[in-house]
Amino acid sequence: MQQRKPAPVRSDAQRNRDRILEVALEELTRSADAPLSTIAKKAGVGQGTFYRNFPNREALVLEVYCHEMQQVSDTASQLLETRAPDQALREWMDRLAQYAMAKAGLAEAMRKATCTHGSLAGLGHGPVTSAVTLLLRANEEAGTIRPGVTPDDFVLAISGLWQIDPHSDWQPRAERLLDLVMDGLRAGAPGA
Repeated sequence: MQQRKPAPVRSDAQRNRDRILEVALEELTRSADAPLSTIAKKAGVGQGTFYRNFPNREALVLEVYCHEMQQVSDTASQLLETRAPDQALREWMDRLAQYAMAKAGLAEAMRKATCTHGSLAGLGHGPVTSAVTLLLRANEEAGTIRPGVTPDDFVLAISGLWQIDPHSDWQPRAERLLDLVMDGLRAGAPGA
């Protein structure tokens, strides 16, 4: 029995969905409790259109989060095209920190959306793991970091980012933390 391909999404329906996601990112970043009705109104869609795309708050928040994490992750390959592997890795870490601090409201919305349905474990992990794997592999091949660092090692090493208050003067602290991580990755590198 052949499976049918899903029907293609109409261009106007795709525009509506994209607009909802754009407004949701803005509103949820500003306030984790942004009303869904406000998001629909600012996106210029009716309640029916909104709920056809996103049946509940959790579905909307998860989609926004996954889309944003994919954007951050996609920069890894772009950076490797124009920079040395160790520079690409360090710049990508800066972009991840900027994302984490700028999207503090989105992180709070994620926490609220998932607190009754499980945890954040694994959300966005696929794209982030792919980006980290790509950057670590390029650096290991170039001899700019110690061999054998896994994506899990790396994520654990930078997890201090999520402990920094995004409403403080976070940039110097994040830079210091990420410089320490980079120094640790370089220690024992064949090219060091």
